[in-house]
Amino acid sequence: MKKDVHPDYVTCAVSCACGNTFETRATKPEIKLDICSNCHPFYTGKQKLVDAEGRVDRFMRKYGKTATS
Repeated sequence: MKKDVHPDYVTCAVSCACGNTFETRATKPEIKLDICSNCHPFYTGKQKLVDAEGRVDRFMRKYGKTATS
């Protein structure tokens, strides 16, 4: 490796808008996130499918399926 070419790899404090904080290592000393794994709907299991313009219903009618809840 060449000298003085690579950035410094330092301890980084990561903070999310939900209040979750943790430490890792990165080239920046601080990172601020809008969403993390503690508040993201996919990871928390609170994700809901959004039916845009009735596409799911149209698919169900087209193929003769009934929606299961």
